[in-house]
Parts: sequence; C-alpha cells; structure tokens
Amino acid sequence: MNFHIEYEREDDGRWLAEVPEIPGVLTYGATADEAMAKAEILALRALAERIETGESRPMSINIELVAA
Repeated sequence: MNFHIEYEREDDGRWLAEVPEIPGVLTYGATADEAMAKAEILALRALAERIETGESRPMSINIELVAA
C-alpha cells in the first residue's frame, strides 16, 4: 500500500502535513520537515495500532512526500 504526505504552509506560518489515506493523520510543525516527520510518525503509529488490534493485516508500505 502506498501513502503520501501532503503539506502546506498556513497563514500563521505553521506547516500542516497530512496523510490523506489514513483518517486523523494531520500534524503541525514549525517547519515543513518537522510537520512531515510528525505525520510520518503518526501514520506508522496508526498502522501499527490497526495491526495490533486485528483491524488490518501487516502490509508493505511506501510513504512519499508531496508538496500541496
């Protein structure tokens, strides 16, 4: 399964990053790199929890960074 991270700068200067394929994976950071790193971490945690609870099977993943 492939996931991508979309990111953009907000009007207040913060960076927003999200993984659209995983509901709830939306993070903020002071820099684009920080926001994207947080989104990747949250995505991996969300996937791990789904596997631990039996909601989904282990799968091969690929994460791409995409500017919005």
